[in-house]
Amino acid sequence: MDAILTQINQALALSTISTRDFLFAYAFYYPLIMAWMWIIGGLWYFLRWENRYDLGPDYPPQIANQPPVSILIPCFNEELHVRDTIAYALASEYPEFEVIAINDGSTDHTADILNELADVHPQLRVVHLLSNQGKAMALRSGAISAKNEFLICIDGDAMLHPKAVAWMMVHLASGNRVGAVTGNPRIINRSSLLGKLQVGEFSSIIGLMKRAQRVYGRLFTVSGVIVGFRRTALHRIGYWSEEMITEDIDISWRLQMDHWDIRYEPDALCYIYMPETFIGLWKQRLRWAQGGVEVLLKHGRDLLIWRRRRFWAVALEYIASVIWAYIMLSIIVLFLIGLFVPLPEGWYVSTLLPQWNGVVLGITALVQFGVSLMIDRRYEPKKHFFRNYFWIIWYPLAFWLLTMLTTVIAIPKTLLKRRGQRARWVSPDRGIREETDSEVTKL
Repeated sequence: MDAILTQINQALALSTISTRDFLFAYAFYYPLIMAWMWIIGGLWYFLRWENRYDLGPDYPPQIANQPPVSILIPCFNEELHVRDTIAYALASEYPEFEVIAINDGSTDHTADILNELADVHPQLRVVHLLSNQGKAMALRSGAISAKNEFLICIDGDAMLHPKAVAWMMVHLASGNRVGAVTGNPRIINRSSLLGKLQVGEFSSIIGLMKRAQRVYGRLFTVSGVIVGFRRTALHRIGYWSEEMITEDIDISWRLQMDHWDIRYEPDALCYIYMPETFIGLWKQRLRWAQGGVEVLLKHGRDLLIWRRRRFWAVALEYIASVIWAYIMLSIIVLFLIGLFVPLPEGWYVSTLLPQWNGVVLGITALVQFGVSLMIDRRYEPKKHFFRNYFWIIWYPLAFWLLTMLTTVIAIPKTLLKRRGQRARWVSPDRGIREETDSEVTKL
C-alpha cells in the first residue's frame, strides 16, 4: 500500500510540474510564434505589394475605369466633429462620388449642422432616423439610399485623406470577387502617453497584423472607421447585423465565409481620435474583445464546413489568444495565492518579473517594432516618428495586461448578454482634441 501511495504522489507531482510548465510554455511561445508570423507576413506584404509604386508614394496606380462611389457617414451626437468629417469627405480627389450622412437620432445639434451643410454642398445628402437605431441600422439605411455599387464607410469623427477613396477603389474595381477593402487609420491625438502608445500599436501591432493576415489569406476584421464595400456582396449576406456589438468583425467573417475577398490598403489613410483616458480605453477594448467572442459563438459551427477551411487559421489564432489570456490570468492568480498559502512545488510561481523568456520576448518585440517602423515610416511625419515610437517600449506591459483582462471579462459578459438585443451607440472617449486642420496637415 505504501508503494502504491508513493507512486500516486509521484504521479501527482509530475502532473503538477507538467501543468505549471505547460502554463509558462504557452504564455511564452504563443506571443513569440505570433510575433514572428506577423513579422514575416508583414515583410512579405511590404515587398510584394507595398513597395511597388512607379508613380511615387503619393499617387494611387491608374485603373482602367473609376466607377462612382457613395461615401457613407453614420453620425450619432457628432456636433463637435461632423463639420470636419464632411469637409474632408467632400475634398476627396475622385472623379465622381456622393456623400451620404446618416443622422441616427442624435440628441445634440448634429441634425441641424448636417441640414445646413446639405444646403451648401450638392454632393451631400442627409438621411434622418427618428430614433437611435445603432450603427448597423444607420449603415444599412445609408446603403439603401446610395446610388452607387461601391460604398466607402467612415465614422462620424473620421477624416479621409484626399486620395483614400482612389486607393480603395484600386482594389474594389480590380475584380468581381473583391467584397471589401479596409484602410489605414492614423491617430491624431498624441499628447498623452496612452495616445503615443496607440500610435505605435496601430502601426507595429494592428498594421503589421493586417498585412500578415492578407498574406495568409484572410483578415480577422476590417477597420470599421474606414472600409469600402461592394454592395452586391453586402446584399448577398444580408448587410450588417443589428445585434453584434462590433458590426465590423461580424461583417468581415460573414463576407469571407461567403468566399468574398477582403483586402488591406495601407495608403488609404484616415485620421481618427482615440481614447486618452484609462476608462475610455477600457470600454473600447472591452467592446472589441466582446465582439470577437460574439462572432466566434455565432459563426463557430459554420466554420466546420470544409469549403471554409481558409478561414480556420484566423479563427484558431483568435481562440489561441483567448486561451493565452486565461493562462496569463492563471499564472498571476497562482503567484498571488503563493504569497499567502503554501503551494505544491509544481504549482508555485516564485515571481512575475521577466526571466530569460521575458528577455527573448522583449528582443522579439523590439524586432517587431523595428520592422513596423521601417514599413510604416512613410505614413508618419519624420519629426514625430521616432519620438512616438520611443514610447512603444511600454506597450507590452500596459496593453498586454489590458488585452488579457478585457478578454477574460468579455467571455462571461457575452454569455450573459440578452439575446436579440440591438446594439446601439455608445459615445466614445476621443481623447484630447487638438486643432484638426493643423494636425492632419502634419500627418
